[in-house]
Amino acid sequence: MAAELLLTGVRVADLGDAVGEGAARLLADLGAETLKLEPPEGARTRTDEPVVDGRSLPYSVRNANKSALVADLATAEGRADARALVAEADIVFLSPATADAIGLAELRAASPGLVAVISSPFGLTGPRRDWQATGRTLLALGGAMSRSGRPGAAPLVPPAQLATATATAQAAWLAIVAHTQRTRTGQGQTIDLSHHEAVATGLDPAFGVQGSAAAGRSGKFRRGRPPADSYPIYRCADGFVRLCLLSKRQWRGMFGWLGEPAEFADPSYDSITARVAASDRLEPLIEALFADRTAADLVDEAATRGIPLAQVLSLGEALAADHFTNAGTVSSTEVAPGLTANLPIGYLTADGHLLGLRTPSPDLPTQVATADAWTPREERVHLSPDADDAPFAGLRVLDLGVIVFGAEAGRAFADLGADVIKVESRTYPDGLRQTRHGEAMNASFAWGNRGKRSLGLDLRTDEGRRLFLDLARHSDVVLSNFKPGTLDSLGIGFTALAAANPGIVVLESSAFSADGPWAQRLGYGPLVRAACGVTSLWKYAAGDTASWDGVTVFPDHVAARLGALSVAAALLARSRDGRGRHLRMAQSDVVLHQLADLALLESLRPGSVSAVGNRGREIFGGVFACAGDDEWCVIDARTPGEVETLRDAVQAGDRGLADAVGAWTAVRSPAEISEQLQGRGLPAAPMLRLPELREDPQLIHRRTYTTLSHPLLEQTLPAEDPTAAYERLEVPTLGPAPLAGADTESICRDLLGLDEDDLADLLAREVVFVP
Repeated sequence: MAAELLLTGVRVADLGDAVGEGAARLLADLGAETLKLEPPEGARTRTDEPVVDGRSLPYSVRNANKSALVADLATAEGRADARALVAEADIVFLSPATADAIGLAELRAASPGLVAVISSPFGLTGPRRDWQATGRTLLALGGAMSRSGRPGAAPLVPPAQLATATATAQAAWLAIVAHTQRTRTGQGQTIDLSHHEAVATGLDPAFGVQGSAAAGRSGKFRRGRPPADSYPIYRCADGFVRLCLLSKRQWRGMFGWLGEPAEFADPSYDSITARVAASDRLEPLIEALFADRTAADLVDEAATRGIPLAQVLSLGEALAADHFTNAGTVSSTEVAPGLTANLPIGYLTADGHLLGLRTPSPDLPTQVATADAWTPREERVHLSPDADDAPFAGLRVLDLGVIVFGAEAGRAFADLGADVIKVESRTYPDGLRQTRHGEAMNASFAWGNRGKRSLGLDLRTDEGRRLFLDLARHSDVVLSNFKPGTLDSLGIGFTALAAANPGIVVLESSAFSADGPWAQRLGYGPLVRAACGVTSLWKYAAGDTASWDGVTVFPDHVAARLGALSVAAALLARSRDGRGRHLRMAQSDVVLHQLADLALLESLRPGSVSAVGNRGREIFGGVFACAGDDEWCVIDARTPGEVETLRDAVQAGDRGLADAVGAWTAVRSPAEISEQLQGRGLPAAPMLRLPELREDPQLIHRRTYTTLSHPLLEQTLPAEDPTAAYERLEVPTLGPAPLAGADTESICRDLLGLDEDDLADLLAREVVFVP
């Protein structure tokens, strides 16, 4: 049975940059008909490195599932043909250059329903609108680099692919939201996508859900790198493993595995703080326990003891792992004509079918773009009587999600008008509600759960399950991020939900997919990164033992955005046929999908992909100390011409370029360095710390942040403005994040129709609860 696609009938034209190409590929994976428009000589991105056997690997990955046509925007005839084709599209991805060449303003005037996404490093406005960028400079400007690396040493640039992948996910999400709004109103719009903003708000946001984001609040902040030893890595007989000991239960399992040493029997060691303070005595015991055993044996025994542990794999080892090959996530596939390799296929299943790479990227096109290139269809613009409402107004979402992914997937809909009901357990509260000193609210929970309502409900009881299914009858979406099978075990799996409401869309996310041997592994982000090759890439040098990804929460935020994208696509499919969908995605599959170009290179040239540290993958690159206390900048040169420009700028003479650049930057501020080199067309950027993002002139100009108040927090918080990139978007005024069970009574009365006696009885028996 062939996979049923979600975006069948949606038309996407691709005249974009690398990020636009990637976003168009995401929509193509979901079923959109996607046409790549290229000049006669081919898109510039066809030469993006690395190139193997004449094929650009990044281009091949970004343009699978597309057809290519010639659009010669240098001629009047070519521009007219391209405009005629794009006028019949729903969504078009553009760069600033192609937007100007095709005459976007004139095109939008003639086709008011068109959604146009213009993708560029810094957007079309602001003091940096003309700056150059690489993934590495975006990571410096977005705050991620400032907390990455060894304390007391130079910061470490995270893997550059994460920046591009984050911007790509944001571009696709913005497009599908605007298209959803267009189906309600008939009106399209132009979206001004800034890669910089996408990275600052979507990778490890300073003012968003994550533990380390506390550094982003006002007040004092760390000048150097924070400790990243919460998830230590240990040597074993055949490699390395990563350990996560967070809860008391997990520590007790580890204590028993160590043979219950008397010196750690005191209950005080149930605390992470006490164990960290005693690490000089505890670490040697764990090292000795692990040293002579294989990683597979350790991971298996850890699982039986309830201890989160994962093998640290290289990207090549991850691609060969039985879990991914058995699940079909990684498969031998033709990714370009004549180019077959073992690589990640996709991250999402819909009703049991994997949606991903179906057809290879196209050869250089010869057919000219014309309006009749599209597959015929019936127009389906359904105007709403409340056409000016937010894109998801009228939608009800039951949010079972927890921690970062759970908060962010639901917030994506709450921000844009949906009624999101967070269903909470008193016995197993959301870990994101934890506070240091027992406060009622923390900034992280306030960021991630703004605009939601809270229902306190015990799903382990028959009555609790019945109430949830009753609520599902009046809802559109259910979100969860538990281990595979958890919803079924509670009696509220997709089969039960669909019986109650055939139009329900259910998204189940987990750390590892349900179709492989790792399905039941404990799903902490650090273990996902270790198992997918990210940890091995996040090093100063390939041969280092230490990795420095311990502070990031990647991939939670970007995976949540892709989860929301998938749900929005399923809702569009439901508008065609009235039928709900069962969506499943694994964060580990998202990670591999985002590293697909490196995975392709590793497949074709085994052993070629490893950590490159601060050197990067450009012709020249580095992280350089600047004048001041712990001040740094990133400088890249992508072509021989840029290398010569850089040599001239720093007056390198006969010196080695790295030494000359280092001497030149040491006596200048990061801002001065960046301005001078950007003035010469070179990608250079200062390292910004999290609190500095709020004062960044580019982000201020683009209104990237708004403010968030909560009655239980003393300070007003900066927060992402979900409307910043749109030409126009109506959003509701969001209420503060709720206390657990704050809306239980109103939901039971208004949605479930319970009378006061029934409600009082359920409260007395703790089937439901209030704060």
